[in-house]
Amino acid sequence: MASVTLRAGVFVALLLLLSTPVAVAAPEGQLTWGVHTTLVPAYFDPAETIIGTSFMVLYGLHDALVKPLPGKGVAPALAESWTVSPDGLVYEFVLRKGAKFHNGEPVTAEDAKFSWDRYRGIHARTLKEHVAAVDTPDPGRVRIRLKQPWPDFLTYFGTVTTSAAWIVPKKYVEKVGDDGFKKLPIGAGPYRFVSFTPGIELVLEAFDGYWRKPPAVKRLVMRVIPDPSTRLVALKRGEVDIAFSMIGELGDDVRRTPGLALKPVYPSTHWLTFPDQWDAKSPWHDRRVRLAANHAIDRPAIDAARTGGLSRITYSIVASTSDFYWAPPAYAFDPARAKRLLAEAGYPNGFDAGDYSCDQTSADAAETVMGFLQAVGIRARLRPLERAAFNKSLADRKLKNLVQIIAGSAGNAATRLEAYLASDGIFASGGSPDLDGLLREQAAELDRARREAVLKKVQQLVYERALFAPLYDLAFVNGVGARVEESGLGLIAGYAFSAPYEDVKLKAR
Repeated sequence: MASVTLRAGVFVALLLLLSTPVAVAAPEGQLTWGVHTTLVPAYFDPAETIIGTSFMVLYGLHDALVKPLPGKGVAPALAESWTVSPDGLVYEFVLRKGAKFHNGEPVTAEDAKFSWDRYRGIHARTLKEHVAAVDTPDPGRVRIRLKQPWPDFLTYFGTVTTSAAWIVPKKYVEKVGDDGFKKLPIGAGPYRFVSFTPGIELVLEAFDGYWRKPPAVKRLVMRVIPDPSTRLVALKRGEVDIAFSMIGELGDDVRRTPGLALKPVYPSTHWLTFPDQWDAKSPWHDRRVRLAANHAIDRPAIDAARTGGLSRITYSIVASTSDFYWAPPAYAFDPARAKRLLAEAGYPNGFDAGDYSCDQTSADAAETVMGFLQAVGIRARLRPLERAAFNKSLADRKLKNLVQIIAGSAGNAATRLEAYLASDGIFASGGSPDLDGLLREQAAELDRARREAVLKKVQQLVYERALFAPLYDLAFVNGVGARVEESGLGLIAGYAFSAPYEDVKLKAR
């Protein structure tokens, strides 16, 4: 009898233990990033996203119906699930119960529709040309109806190709207006806004009502430090815990320093484009001149100097990890051939190519490329621009002569080519009727094999015509300090920065 009583007591104790809620540790400490580029208020509003840098902020402040998460290119987020109709025309998203904004209001289908309606970021035109309507059958469902089946809908909507799926609180935005929202943003992400000092830092604090998991770190600070050497010093002193973009010798220094670690990720493809090639009066209109530029550039040397040989040289503007990628043959580094091609095109002494525009964060690479071009007679003047200004000028087609492009690896071959090659592409400077036709053909093709064949044909024609001078899939090399257990770098494939922020951790004291 005593044995039975003992067993019963143990059983009751186990039931009590299992029924007792497990206490979740409160977020603690502060994690600081040394950010390589200027942060601007436009990054606080998903409606205005035109460059991938915005997601550095969006993954903290905001959340989306669906978005990339570790292990999944498109994962449920504020929508716990979604379905697609058999004809491919209707996508229905079921909202997650209990999700709320930082002001305590619930996330509803009306918020999602409102966010869609006000979205005006990159590819807004492309998305809205394909969508017939966005409906809200009830507060917990969002229904998106397409005009025709579109195989790339989720690629545009649910990855960091755009921020169209990211949701803001309708009532709050209507109350404070767009400018007021950027001054004091409220989202549904794992961290809430605390303060922003332009040119200095952004401060975020853990939001204990986040649906996915409670953040482990209480406060996140993104400190703007444009100079890479200063970022390295801050990392060594412990003033920042993660330093973005440790290029060249700085990366070697991080590797040699006890307690520090080097973490490369592969978020972007870089190339040189010739905006004036569509003008018959420009030297760049001649394929031989564009081919000469390709043969003038020593890509492995640039990679070795900038990223220690970690970048991937692909000879394409499409990221090598992208769906439908076609691997072109290599352009040999051959300055003698480059000079012969220029002479054949009527420029035996080379020519003045004018401004060479670039994002200021890649000015070092631009200077090296310019040196190789000058060695064969193509002379240019460096014109670095702050990132947001650069991308706006690019989208407005204001950049001429030579332009060095940085494009994120999100999406697939089609989204890249539609943006930079199609005549009406958001970042294109011109185009040709046959390539436009092929891009329209693949966009409506539901058979994957036929679509792949068309996209690879387009990439082959781009290579044969030397429409661009590809550089590499960049190894974005970052320094990680001794206090960091999980930096968030590389958790999401092809993403540049730390994410998800609720996954970052400091080491136990």
